[in-house]
Amino acid sequence: NHMAGWRQLSFVSEFILLGFSLDPRTTPLLFSIFLMIYLLIILGNGLITILICLDSHLHTPMYFFIGILSMLDLGYTTTTVPQMLAHLASQEKTISFSSCVAQMYIFLVLGVTESWLFAMMSIDRYVAICHPLRYKVIMSPWLCGVMVIFCGLWGVISALIYTVFAMRLPYCGPNKINHFFCEVPAVLKLACADTSLNDRVDFILGFSVILIPLSLILIIYVNIFIAILKIHSAQGRLKAFSTCASHITVVTMFCVPAMVMYMKPGSKASPEEDKKLALFYNVISAFLNPIIYSLRNKDVKRAFLKVTGWARSQNEFA
Repeated sequence: NHMAGWRQLSFVSEFILLGFSLDPRTTPLLFSIFLMIYLLIILGNGLITILICLDSHLHTPMYFFIGILSMLDLGYTTTTVPQMLAHLASQEKTISFSSCVAQMYIFLVLGVTESWLFAMMSIDRYVAICHPLRYKVIMSPWLCGVMVIFCGLWGVISALIYTVFAMRLPYCGPNKINHFFCEVPAVLKLACADTSLNDRVDFILGFSVILIPLSLILIIYVNIFIAILKIHSAQGRLKAFSTCASHITVVTMFCVPAMVMYMKPGSKASPEEDKKLALFYNVISAFLNPIIYSLRNKDVKRAFLKVTGWARSQNEFA
């Protein structure tokens, strides 16, 4: 019983998130920048989701996946950014142990789901370019739904394994997390136990969460490029390539930093580098996704004009 009491005492009940170690004078600037980016993330991803729901022209597999991607981006930036903003705005930088676990889990569920969703999107592009005539038959709404559910289940299960393995360790202090949110690699550094098993688990999971979908994407794109090179007309080739370009850009921005972060052993990590990497796949990619998908895209622009009713006034002038 004495041991049990000692054990409860030795546990941390809350963590302190150090966030960005910068000159206090730059805090207001940083706060404004992140607030702006976050509002734009909500606006951009929210707008894309709404347009895809409202415009029947966008009820295609590709836009279904883009809509899911936008919702995932909204979800996991909302898991981390508002709290980061609150910490930038006040002196109080604590987060309770349970909130930390919840944040870690939700972030991982959405992140892993997104990682697999990119693989599903590349399969969609492959079918569209290599089997255009059978595209609608193959990529049925039922199959698209199953693909998304698969991604979600993969996210829920692997995030659970990550979180359980990280949280079964004792945390007896120090309780300062050198990060702007509770991310597994940053929290593991505070465990007062050997984390080599976690490094192994994380490495194996890293395969299933990042490397397998990424390899799948690479293999599919090699096949897509071979198919594109066989297209005779230059215009056809360009069109096929441009539908892939946006997807490749988004995948690179998300997967490369995530891979570096999660696949390297904990001891090798520098907190400052980690924070910059995390900003990339957490905030920057969610900010750029809607821009990349909509700016280069006539369908989305057309849907926007149609839904807002601007298309009618444009036609009158035409």
